[in-house]
Formats: sequence, structure tokens, C-alpha cells
Amino acid sequence: MKILSKILLLSVFSMFCFTTIAQTQKQRKEIIDELNTIKPGQGRVMVFEDKAIEEVLGRSMAPARTVYATADGVQFVRMRGFKIQAFSGNNQRTSKNEAYHKQGLINTSFPGQETVVTFDSPFWRLRVGNFKTREDATAMLNEMRRTFPAFGREMYVVIDEVKIPVAQLQE
Repeated sequence: MKILSKILLLSVFSMFCFTTIAQTQKQRKEIIDELNTIKPGQGRVMVFEDKAIEEVLGRSMAPARTVYATADGVQFVRMRGFKIQAFSGNNQRTSKNEAYHKQGLINTSFPGQETVVTFDSPFWRLRVGNFKTREDATAMLNEMRRTFPAFGREMYVVIDEVKIPVAQLQE
């Protein structure tokens, strides 16, 4: 008897699901409207939707990007991307000077790449470039390793906030 009641319950539930799916495809209503619609013989579901959720539905989930401009008028956006970490050190006496020395070498060999020295206690870091994809960053990393074989092993690609020109986003 228990098996028969489970089969009956499962078949009723399946029929309810198939009927609901078929009607949803035909009528193309919003899901909340569909759930709140009274249907004879199918039970009643009431969904109370918060206004904050209602405002989010139907909009792009990508966050709005603020467009910044450099002094020379180039527009860019800040987004998650990739940089090359060319140096990281925590020696209090030498790491700062080493980071700035390597920054000068990289700026001389790769003037088109942005270099940034940061201090996040206790580490001095030198990061290079603004890359939208890991592949772009890896290609530049390989080129930098050929140019600077002495400190090529300590360089690697990291995820960071980058500045991407608006023109590149439209490509």
C-alpha cells in the first residue's frame, strides 16, 4: 500500500510539473506571475517578492563600470584582470631598492607597460602591465623572461585590478 501511494504521489507531482512547464512555455509570462496565477485543480502558490529583488530582475548582472580618463585623455575602466609580478621581497633593508631598480630596468626595456611598486607590509612588490586575459599576460611574461633571464624565474602571472582602455573592451 505504501509503494502504491508513493507511485501515485510521484505521478501526480510529475503531471503537475509537466503541466506547469508546458503552460510556462506557451504563455511566456514572468515566473513570479506564473506562480501567483490561480489554476483550478492545481493548488495555489503565493510568492511574495521583495522590491529589491524585483528591481534586479531583468537587468544585466554585470556591474556598471566607471570610466576614468588619464591626463592625456585616454579613457579606461578598472576591472579584474592579470598582471605580471616581477618582484616580491620582504627584506627590510634591500627590497624597496631592489623593487625600484627592477622597475627602472623594465621601464627601459618595455616602455609601453605600466609598472607599479607597492608596499603591503612586509612585502615590496613590483607588478607589470594591465592584461585582460591570462594568455596576453603569459605572452608578455615569456618575452620578459627572455629579456631578463637573471630574475625570470621569480616572475609569474597574478590576478589583480587592472586598467583596460575602453577601446579594447569594444573589440
